[in-house]
Amino acid sequence: MGLWILLEGLLLLANALAILNEDRFLAPKGWGFSEFSTSRTKTLKGQVIGLIYALQYMRVPLILVNSIFIVVKLFSG
Repeated sequence: MGLWILLEGLLLLANALAILNEDRFLAPKGWGFSEFSTSRTKTLKGQVIGLIYALQYMRVPLILVNSIFIVVKLFSG
């Protein structure tokens, strides 16, 4: 069960990052896509910004993974 709980936690983190709004939350704090230039992609901040935008782009697969997790939880108890 430990692996399942870890996967659930990672899915919750992915969901949290996918719903962040750039205009209201990311850009005022200096984490907007304009900060993500090619020269800064190697820094930790650049990697996190890239991850956030990748997760926002992959919302449909994320919805499918959420649906799979819900169905498995319904059947497994």
